[in-house]
Amino acid sequence: MEIILTSEYQTELQGLVDWLIEELAAVSIVPTELQWTILVNHLNEMLRRSKTDDTIPEVDPLMFSEVSSEALNLADGVVKKIDNLTKDEMYVLSIHFETAKQN
Repeated sequence: MEIILTSEYQTELQGLVDWLIEELAAVSIVPTELQWTILVNHLNEMLRRSKTDDTIPEVDPLMFSEVSSEALNLADGVVKKIDNLTKDEMYVLSIHFETAKQN
């Protein structure tokens, strides 16, 4: 995938994607090719933010009240694995997993 090949954090991003493939398979979530592309781009940006201490705007957790605990748990695992990110990242990332659950 070109995003991984051109990433400043290529090794970390590839490792994160490999780990996430297993995590998603364990809960039978199979993103489409487009969903993977968007997700990998988001993961790359999360890695960048964790290295540069950038943050995303604060989100209201109530806006994500209909997101499944499964999607939130996956997103929380990613945020913990990357480290040095705000809790807001989990909520925004969870949408990728919730959407892929619908496939």
